[in-house]
Amino acid sequence: MSERIFIGVAWPYANRSLHLGHIAGAYLPADIFARYHRMKGNAVLMVSGSDQHGTPITVSADEEGTTAQEIVDRHHPEFIESWRRLGISFDLFTTTGTENHRRTTHEIFLRLLEKGYLYKDKMLLPYSNVSKRFLPDRYVEGTCPHCGYESARGDQCDSCGKPLDPQDLLGIRSSIHGDKLEFRETEHFFLKLSAFESRLAEWVQGQEHWRPNVRNFTAQYLKDGLRDRAITRDMEWGVPVPVPGYDEKRVYVWFEAVIGYLSASREWAQRTGDDSAWKEFWYGDVKPYYFIGKDNIAFHTIIWPAMLMGFDPEIKLPYDVPANEFLNLDGLKFSKSRNWAVWVPDYLDQFDPDPLRYALSINMPEGADTDFTWREFIRRNNDELVATYGNLVNRVLSFTYRSCEGRVPEHDAEANLDSGSRELIKRTEETLDQAGRALAACRFKDAIKSAMSLAHEANRYLEAQAPWRSIKTDPRAAANTLWVGACVISGLKTALYPFMPFSSQAVHRYLGFPGEIEQTDWKLERPQAGQPLRKPAPLFAKIDPETVMPEMSGAGA
Repeated sequence: MSERIFIGVAWPYANRSLHLGHIAGAYLPADIFARYHRMKGNAVLMVSGSDQHGTPITVSADEEGTTAQEIVDRHHPEFIESWRRLGISFDLFTTTGTENHRRTTHEIFLRLLEKGYLYKDKMLLPYSNVSKRFLPDRYVEGTCPHCGYESARGDQCDSCGKPLDPQDLLGIRSSIHGDKLEFRETEHFFLKLSAFESRLAEWVQGQEHWRPNVRNFTAQYLKDGLRDRAITRDMEWGVPVPVPGYDEKRVYVWFEAVIGYLSASREWAQRTGDDSAWKEFWYGDVKPYYFIGKDNIAFHTIIWPAMLMGFDPEIKLPYDVPANEFLNLDGLKFSKSRNWAVWVPDYLDQFDPDPLRYALSINMPEGADTDFTWREFIRRNNDELVATYGNLVNRVLSFTYRSCEGRVPEHDAEANLDSGSRELIKRTEETLDQAGRALAACRFKDAIKSAMSLAHEANRYLEAQAPWRSIKTDPRAAANTLWVGACVISGLKTALYPFMPFSSQAVHRYLGFPGEIEQTDWKLERPQAGQPLRKPAPLFAKIDPETVMPEMSGAGA
């Protein structure tokens, strides 16, 4: 029976290019998950967009002496092109700058206000006598009171992940001029998070399928007690506050950005010509998944669910929030501000997308931080993709194409094959089942490892059977071996499709199957005797470490 799957993916700040930490943290796992479910025949909606109101955009604009809109207009199209080249298959990737998003934000704001979940109060916020203004959270830094990290921001600590308010910081200072800040009183709207504490605790208690890091972090956050949080700020960039008298204030980005999941779904529906189509992915029998990095857990397991509870109790809360840990670069955290990164456009200008998708998938930071280095990337490409999987495909299909007149050979009935051949076909079907269960449970490393294990086994089978020798003495035995090899390759192109869609489509075509691979099912598609093959070419190219020396001499050596 088919399912409905909603996939919300973290919204990147449109202030700089995407880097590999972003891809491994949220975007690649979301795409793997979406591709699997689409192939299973499930209805999938995967949305995200550029967060154009985050203060990192205004910080970048200040640094460059330009406007925030110009920063967004530069990077949003680049994001879309990166998704296309990398194969990240969003149903819609939009921005928080649309009229639809403003309208949806206002709708939720006013509904929560009407129900008493928003209220006005005065608060102290950091004021710079040098800049002559209140400073948003990203413009201030200090020492985290929880872990002692000395460069914590005013909204969150990047070290321990805990959300913060500027008043929490020790030794608070301006990140612009470094000047000491004073706190001045100003009036803002607050979200009454405390009103949802018991409901959230009861809901979280039932989420036993969540990853331990997500469940434990959320439980501890609730144990510490929920504090009401201000949702407006004194600034000019962002969604206006939909209440008279607040013209110089904006809805704060942490409240507004998560609303993007709903506004993007509505925009997608409008683009399909059915304005109500989004409701199928927000109400009723649907499973919503949110793919984020670990620094965003609280916003998706506490704050966004609270907002949804207050806005419309019938809307489905997150079914799962499979937050990844961090992918580090040569032992250090990726950082846009410190330019410590491997930028996605730079990578794609030099290499194909699938080797990167593979390397990040098999080293995905699902349960702990992992590390990217160029040496390991080259090893994965050369030893695993080229020498193992690519070699299997090339040996079987090239030899079959040359020796069998470009067609799948005539062979014995499957029941009449030798036990080793029957067992390998059975193992192929079991691998698809095993990988499918792992993918459905967001265990992506397990899924891709099971597929690569099958590739290793198929190579051993091929060496033992040696069809390039038996074709001279027992052509039927060679034909059987080549057909079994083609069956395994057909299973692998399906099992590996969510991870490496470009090479899987190539294998699909080499095997002579029509159409696009994503239009097939998640099952072993056996090549038929006499089926015309297409002349194969190597799936992957070996990478010479010398070609990566500029990169290896710097980040990620």
